Amino acid sequence: MSKSVPADAPPSVAPAPKAAAVDGVSEQHEPAGGGGVRSMVERWKMEGAPARARLLLRAAAWLFSLLALVVMASNQHGGSQDFRQYPEYNYCLGISIVAWLYATAQVLRDAHRLGSGRDLIGTRKASALLDFAGDQVVAYFLISAMSAAAPVTDYMRQKANNLFTDSAAAAISMAFFAFVAIGLSALVSGYSLSMEVLV
Repeated sequence: MSKSVPADAPPSVAPAPKAAAVDGVSEQHEPAGGGGVRSMVERWKMEGAPARARLLLRAAAWLFSLLALVVMASNQHGGSQDFRQYPEYNYCLGISIVAWLYATAQVLRDAHRLGSGRDLIGTRKASALLDFAGDQVVAYFLISAMSAAAPVTDYMRQKANNLFTDSAAAAISMAFFAFVAIGLSALVSGYSLSMEVLV
C-alpha cells in the first residue's frame, strides 16, 4: 500500500547537480588560468626591465655628452688657449655632438616604445640589432676621442695648469661618463639581442 502524503507537506525538491563546466572549463581549472595571467604579467615586467634600464642609461649619456660638447665648445680664452687650434679637441667636440644626437634619438625612441608598446623599427630583431650596433659604434667613437684628447691635455697641464686645461679635462671627463653610460647600454642591448636570437 502506498503511503499517503499530508496535504501541508512541502513539495520534494531534487538535489541540484554540481555546477557543470562553463564553456567547457571546469572550476578546478581557474587557478591554472589565474597563474597563466600572472606569469604573462611577470614576463611583461621582466621584458620591460631592460628597456627601462636602457632608457635611463641613454638619458645619462645624453646629459654627459651635452655637458662635454658645451664645455669644450666654450673653451676659448684667446691666443693659444683656444680648442679650435688643436685637432684632438676638435675631434672630441665632433664626437660629443655625434653622441648627443644619437642619445637624443634613442631616448625619444625608447620613450615612444615604452609609452605606446610599439617600436619605430619594423621587427624586434632588427630593433635589437640596431640598438646593439649603434651603442657599440658610439662607444668606440667616444673612447677614441678621449684617447686622442687626454695625452694633449696631460702634456699641457704639466707645463701650465690654467682654466683652459681645466676646461679641457672637464670636457674629457664628461665624455668618459658618456662612454660608460653608452657602454652599459650596449651590454643591455646585447642581452636583448641574444634573447631575440635565442627565442
